[in-house]
Amino acid sequence: MTPATLKSTHRGPDTSTRAFFKLGWPLLVANLAVVGAGTIDTIMAGRLSATDLAAVALGSAIYISAYIGLMGVLQALSPIAGQHFGAQRWRAIGDDLQQALWLSILLTLIGLPFVLATEAWLAFSRADDEVASVVTTYLYAIAFGLPAALAARVFVALNAAVSRPQITMWINVLTLVLKVPLNAIFMSGAGPIPPMGGAGAGVATAVLAWATLALSLGVWRFHPYFRRFRSERVHPPRWSSQRELLKLGIPIGLSMLFEVTSFTFMAVLIARLGTAAVAGHQIVANLAAILFMMPLALGVSTSVLVAQSLGANDPRAARTAALRGFRLAISIAIASAASMWLLRDPIVALYTTDAAVTAVALSLMGWAAIFHVFDACQGVCGFALRGYKSTLWPMVIYGVSLWGVGLGGGWWIGLAVTPFGPPRGPLGFWEAATVALAITAIALAWLTASVSNRRVRQP
Repeated sequence: MTPATLKSTHRGPDTSTRAFFKLGWPLLVANLAVVGAGTIDTIMAGRLSATDLAAVALGSAIYISAYIGLMGVLQALSPIAGQHFGAQRWRAIGDDLQQALWLSILLTLIGLPFVLATEAWLAFSRADDEVASVVTTYLYAIAFGLPAALAARVFVALNAAVSRPQITMWINVLTLVLKVPLNAIFMSGAGPIPPMGGAGAGVATAVLAWATLALSLGVWRFHPYFRRFRSERVHPPRWSSQRELLKLGIPIGLSMLFEVTSFTFMAVLIARLGTAAVAGHQIVANLAAILFMMPLALGVSTSVLVAQSLGANDPRAARTAALRGFRLAISIAIASAASMWLLRDPIVALYTTDAAVTAVALSLMGWAAIFHVFDACQGVCGFALRGYKSTLWPMVIYGVSLWGVGLGGGWWIGLAVTPFGPPRGPLGFWEAATVALAITAIALAWLTASVSNRRVRQP
């Protein structure tokens, strides 16, 4: 059979709407389970006290700022393995998995000092003494789970790339089921374990990180689907593979760091305005994170289908996947944002009974609804570009827009007297963040269209 015949008979991956939902629904459940764990922390801490809720908000913001940036570097495995999968280079997938695991060890060594710099974080946030005490214990506890959390993330990237997101879903659902009892044990105490308040949520998260890694390793080792990918021996770190991972991963990691820290640093800065302000912000931030899980699932699906299509040498299918993912994400985001706005009162009541915290949360809900629509747009476009292995310009866009306009603008109008009037508090941060996301979404949508069209025109 000639090469031309082979090309004509080779079918790329299915990029229909059905294929998106086949990949996307397990990813949605898996992502909701992750955010659900944060929601459980928020609700259980809020039921203890406003101090515990503020401490969990601040501690989780610091930890996530470190974890997301490092995890983003490891996310480079997904487009690499996805293109291997589309080209049917099976053993190359297992080889690159090992290289990503080696990289996770290095990233852990980088991340731990960042998480454990508690004095610097507390000085920056100017948290009161009660909140600071809980935050310190929380960060030391959750840092124990960072090595496992990063290594487990390698398997999350792999499962998506080889069209097996159901594995990640079931592992995440299992750990979510365990979250409530573990939180109760460490937060309220049981037997020889003393009550730790909000800091107990950090202990539970660390324990579950190690459980997740153990389950992921077990599936990789014993599930028959992965047999064709596994190498016969352990390979040492290989510079050529590490260079490819870092070339893609560092811009992805920085993009995610800009995206997440522009949001999580809001909590650190809003903490200067008092316990009620940061607690109210945390409620709305958690809602925004929950809503983002659908566009995130569609974004990962888009990235996987784009990468697999390119690996199968079908750039038109890749462009179709990118466009379909965008349309689905925007349509669902508009419906979700409208629902959040209409149901804002009963939703906030689920989180807190504190009148001051409730007032802050409700004041932010309108901007959060608009924020979500632009968040969905930038999310799916950013992931589509990762499928194309285009990561440098998205990093620049995220940095300039989200840090410069979003975080910088939020600090200016939220905490300082400006030509627009007195400091606007938490509302000012959300206003600036929404404008920044709008700029990001428009820029990334244009870039995605340009990259996908260019790949179609290439001979």
